[in-house]
Amino acid sequence: MCGIFGVVRISGSSIYKDKLSEIAHRGPDGQGEWLSPNESVWLGHRRLAIIDPEGGKQPLSNEDGTVWVTFNGCIYNYLELAQTLRRKGHHFRTYSDTEVIVHAYEEYGKDCLKYFIGMFAFAVWDDRKKILFCARDRMGVKPFYYIKEADAFVFASEIKALLSTSLVPKKVDRRALQEYLVFQTVLGEKTLFEHIYKLLPGHYMIVNENACIAENKKYWDLSFDIDYDHTEEYFVDRLRVLLEDAVKIRLRSDVPLGAHLSGGMDSSTVVCLTSMLNITGEKLKTFTGAFNEGENFDETRYSRLVADKAGAECLEIYPTAEDFIETLPKIIYYMDEPAAGPGVFPQYMVSRLASEHVKVVLGGQGGDEIFAGYARYLVGYLEECLKGAIEETDKRSQYAATLASIIPSMPMLQQYVPMLRNFWSDGLFEPQDRRYFKLMDRSSGVKNIYSSDVFSDGLEFFEEFQKIFHGSNAASFLNRMLYFDLKVHLPALLHVEDRTSMAWGLESRVPLLDHRIAELMASIPPVVKFKGGQPKYLFRKAIKNLIPDEVFNRKDKMGFPVPLHLWFRGSLRDYAREVLLDDTARQRGIFSPVALEKAIEKEQDFGRAIWGALCMELWFKTFIDD
Repeated sequence: MCGIFGVVRISGSSIYKDKLSEIAHRGPDGQGEWLSPNESVWLGHRRLAIIDPEGGKQPLSNEDGTVWVTFNGCIYNYLELAQTLRRKGHHFRTYSDTEVIVHAYEEYGKDCLKYFIGMFAFAVWDDRKKILFCARDRMGVKPFYYIKEADAFVFASEIKALLSTSLVPKKVDRRALQEYLVFQTVLGEKTLFEHIYKLLPGHYMIVNENACIAENKKYWDLSFDIDYDHTEEYFVDRLRVLLEDAVKIRLRSDVPLGAHLSGGMDSSTVVCLTSMLNITGEKLKTFTGAFNEGENFDETRYSRLVADKAGAECLEIYPTAEDFIETLPKIIYYMDEPAAGPGVFPQYMVSRLASEHVKVVLGGQGGDEIFAGYARYLVGYLEECLKGAIEETDKRSQYAATLASIIPSMPMLQQYVPMLRNFWSDGLFEPQDRRYFKLMDRSSGVKNIYSSDVFSDGLEFFEEFQKIFHGSNAASFLNRMLYFDLKVHLPALLHVEDRTSMAWGLESRVPLLDHRIAELMASIPPVVKFKGGQPKYLFRKAIKNLIPDEVFNRKDKMGFPVPLHLWFRGSLRDYAREVLLDDTARQRGIFSPVALEKAIEKEQDFGRAIWGALCMELWFKTFIDD
């Protein structure tokens, strides 16, 4: 994990050597720079030393200095790749995973991406071809932002580094802002800043010496080619093997390593596998967050059970409302864009705790998207089953479950009754894309606090939603929902994962998002992986007996809730008024002050209106206001 920054400029340089400080938090262990002989290319790097701390300094080159790389992330199968490349005649000067990228590029060109198992965002300058080869990992764990202006191409790990160049004005993309209010993220390559873009997950880009983007292409996508030849038992066994290997190769580290632990099924699985596969003999440290506002905000009972079973040490942190007031502006700064959900706050605090003990953590991020764990999949499919039962079509192959088989899974929807009431209030039995769009449109509960010229009807973005929802070869409703979440929802969560860890110089690894696991799950018939409408059905079979029974049998999925509604009735109310109702906020014209004041006084339980408004206003104050 590190921070990368670079420039290709036609007219030589004003190279941004002094700008690496903007991403210093990503790499507290040192920095490096490389300038091409004609001063038209500059590569910068801030290092968090994990693999080969002494030898892996960057930017790093091949033997004759014709290929240079600046790299953020980790190639977990670097040992195997290095062995293969040595047999092909390549000579290594270090034991780092970074050098594997250089020699793999020399050997395979842009096809080197096919061989990497890992998380990565990197740029390779090929001085022989005079091109910059940029790439981002398949799932989008690591970030890559860029500016393309008249005579320059500039890239970096974080937007704040690009803003520091003053190449583009600090200006809001109004269309992206409206899109953010609907989806709590921005679709496609856009960001909330005009003229600043992101390289999409699973894509590479080639920039020529004239600073022009010659190619921007997808090199990987999830394919739903269903495997009807194997049994459920085969898929369970295959998943077990991949889970174990995904964790095993992510234990490769030359510095202390620990794990996030929430007490949920995903992180518990990672912790138990980590403990089982750890050969260092050192007791694993786990890191858990909770709140003192009652059992609805505290999962430590479960995390302690997991730690006991794994023989691990369980370290805990209990953030307060005072912590929230102190850290929220810092979080917005590190995030670059407004944070979608309040879970970013405790995640930031847990990362702080972890950074005091280790430099690498494993976590369970991505399990819901890969294994079909969200309640919304059940909500969406319940309507399909009801429709199928009425039309007598529910026995057809495209159904993952029938109405009769889905009934045992229904109790998990008890806590979602208000959402169900709203979802079924209109549009019942509309086409699948419209129904899932309604589930993913987050604007209904917050639009009244924004001014009318800011908040457009979410349906304006339905066509863009459709392009993604129907963007794969998936035939089933379940797989289309999963694909949309993989492309939109998951990258937003990984944005949080990256920023909250890198803010503390901490490397976060997410084994459940190993692309081999994602590909396996995409190939499994929906009727097997979502059997009877049970979320994570196949995953549950694969990990049975690995985690404590109390965790395995949990019905109260929590997802790190934050007691904001309780705090807004107390100590946070004045803070919210101070931020949202000052003269600057009023004159900005983003909010409706009257509606906002009412919302502050009567924030709903687990409502996100005031949270979203705070993040938006602090973002304007941090990045847009002069």
